[in-house]
Amino acid sequence: MVVKDENSSGDKPLDLFLKIGLDERTAKNTIANNKVTANLIAVIHEATVTDGCDRATGNLLYTVATKFPANALVHRPTLLQYIVSSKIKTPTQLEAAFSFFSTTGSENFKINEFEVACGVGVEVSIEDIKCIVTEIFEEHKNAILEQRYRTNVGELFGHVRKRQPWADPKIVKQLIDANLCALLGERTAADDEKPIKKKKEKPAKVEEPIAAVDAPPKTSEEELNPYSIFPSPEENYKVHTEIFFSDRPVLRACNSRETLEKHLKATKGKVFTRFPPEPNGYLHIGHAKAMFVDFGLAKDRGGFCYLRYDDTNPEAEKKEYIDHIEEIVRWMEWEPFKITYTSDYFQDLYELAVELIRRGHAYVDHQTPEEIKEYREKKMNSPWRDRAISESLKLFDEMKRGMIEEGKATLRMKQDMQSDNFNMYDLIAYRIKFTPHPHAGDKWCVYPSYDYAHCIVDSLENITHSLCTLEFETRRASYYWLLDALGLYQPYVWEYSRLNVTNTVMSKRKLNRLVTEKWVDGWDDPRLMTLAGLRRRGVSSTSINDFVRGIGITRSDCSLIRLDRLEFHIREELNKEAPRTMVVLHPLKVVITNLEASSLMDLDAKKKPDAQIEDASSFYKAPFSSIVYIEHSDFRMKDSKDYYGLAPGKSVLLRYAFPIKCTDVILADDKETVLEVRAEYDPSKRTKPKGVLHWVAEPSPGVDPVKVEVRLFDRLFLSENPAELDDWLGDLNPESKVVIPSAYAVPSLKSAAVGERFQFERLGYFVVDKDSTPEKLVFNRTVTLRDTYGKSGK
Repeated sequence: MVVKDENSSGDKPLDLFLKIGLDERTAKNTIANNKVTANLIAVIHEATVTDGCDRATGNLLYTVATKFPANALVHRPTLLQYIVSSKIKTPTQLEAAFSFFSTTGSENFKINEFEVACGVGVEVSIEDIKCIVTEIFEEHKNAILEQRYRTNVGELFGHVRKRQPWADPKIVKQLIDANLCALLGERTAADDEKPIKKKKEKPAKVEEPIAAVDAPPKTSEEELNPYSIFPSPEENYKVHTEIFFSDRPVLRACNSRETLEKHLKATKGKVFTRFPPEPNGYLHIGHAKAMFVDFGLAKDRGGFCYLRYDDTNPEAEKKEYIDHIEEIVRWMEWEPFKITYTSDYFQDLYELAVELIRRGHAYVDHQTPEEIKEYREKKMNSPWRDRAISESLKLFDEMKRGMIEEGKATLRMKQDMQSDNFNMYDLIAYRIKFTPHPHAGDKWCVYPSYDYAHCIVDSLENITHSLCTLEFETRRASYYWLLDALGLYQPYVWEYSRLNVTNTVMSKRKLNRLVTEKWVDGWDDPRLMTLAGLRRRGVSSTSINDFVRGIGITRSDCSLIRLDRLEFHIREELNKEAPRTMVVLHPLKVVITNLEASSLMDLDAKKKPDAQIEDASSFYKAPFSSIVYIEHSDFRMKDSKDYYGLAPGKSVLLRYAFPIKCTDVILADDKETVLEVRAEYDPSKRTKPKGVLHWVAEPSPGVDPVKVEVRLFDRLFLSENPAELDDWLGDLNPESKVVIPSAYAVPSLKSAAVGERFQFERLGYFVVDKDSTPEKLVFNRTVTLRDTYGKSGK
């Protein structure tokens, strides 16, 4: 009803959202969420842009609708006027506005303080940015000269942001690169060499060993089998954890022998685990570790793993995400024992909530979210905490029947408001949401919370090992408190370190912003660490699982894992499996003057470095004619000792073909731009040049080689840990995606299918993208050839 009343302009929500520049997919996804739809319609009317606005303004309005602080709604119209008047025009300014209003709340504020906080009217010129970058380079000159091109550019970015937060990040990046080049000169081969690590001197040993025995280091049992750390189901009678109360004896949570025997009879002593993703987004590489732990343990012990959708929040869940999760789990080579939903147990959960109230362990509360937060922070009991059990039962029934408005009541667990554990402060068990559920339909208007439902469904499904990441460790007390309060079987809970990778973000909230605000090209953008993105980039599930196994599943907090380590496993597999081929990204025409224009030779080129002559399938045909193309970067007008490319008067070997020698150069009118190179080839192959170049030739006289599009992907963020930055979107790498629309390829690539992976010689590993058409193939770079991690990354 709210949506219909506010939209007095007569436009349907979809039309209204399209008018402000949202793409159709985002608009439709927004409509599926009633809360965001209502907020966005209200924002559009408050901003008086019902007739439409440009896309940049529309994206900012969308962000206001989804992120504006709830405690400062009275100030939202003010912010919207600043947006539509382009006084606030960047996401960085908008984030600053949110921060300002979240601390201001509903109180009055001074406009000048607000404008200063948000950089209103601040125009940072290129000259200003140049001055700041120059200053920073002067301050860090010695360190830059020492580290040369290994200098951490992200740190330099950070220094600029501190001094001028409103500077355009693209211009900053360009100026930093230009200053590096001016200070250091052209990048040399030495800059690309791995730094030699100095070995630390070992302290002298006090005692000499009796005898020196050369023996290989022993491999630990955990390395041989990472699942050996987990106990068997029969051992689940021991105390899981101790829960300390402020007003009663310590609870030592454990199963009774009777409860355990009943459980073992139901499971026949088998291991049962569950992989419980919330269907509110696409799975990322962190979920790959969770799958490796959950499915892997069950498989190792001959047991079973559920794929259970944790679907307790209907506002954030979509059928698209549900379908994606099932597909990606199977792509990761895991097979669920059963696919279940928390919503399958809504009736059981409701009945157990009624039982919890009857036992005096839950009550209906009328505090607002803000009041609940304040009372929990002050360790104060809710005014309704001690209401009569009969009254809570009656009110909870009214909540279920839709007789109480959304936000006017919750069911809270009566735990311990004086505990030292914040997760024992009367957690919410049920809340009212008049939102249809993607799986359960419109049967329910009360929905259980994760803290209430998760442990109960674990128990109902007879899960033997409930495995989760370390941030859930503080919830272990509430997990066992609830099962003990209801007299239910208690699974064995164990937490492991979560997987975080450098130069990316893993938060679903941040990933959702990147997607919905069009910073990336969808959930499967190859720059994201989503599993769909990695798959599209040409990474296999085998490489990902090898990477996860190498990290291990212990409780030690591994902090950030370098992206290089994942790339090591990707290269290791592709080096064995990806066939070689030749593609020229930036073609420079070379005319071979001593070869007839009509001449054409089909040469054998190797798909594998160890290809055997008798094995025809290990070769492909590369046509060689009088017109060949090499990389522009493989030609220079001035030769040098450390340069192995082509130069006037110099010879190079065209791989699988012949040596050629540059005899002439055709320049443009500016006398600098190289248009064409003339060369002679050595049919006898007696010339033995040091340099070897990849190349592509005209397949027949006057016919261009196969034209393909190549997309070069790099790290999405400049900093190793962008999640720590306030302006994390300002840390996006402007060169994370470089599109080369007209590269040249050998004819054999013309029949390549979507998903096929290749090594482009001297360039890296590439995969055929789904955007390919019969007229033009598109290739995504998976990784470069150079391994920065090394053998120790196994």
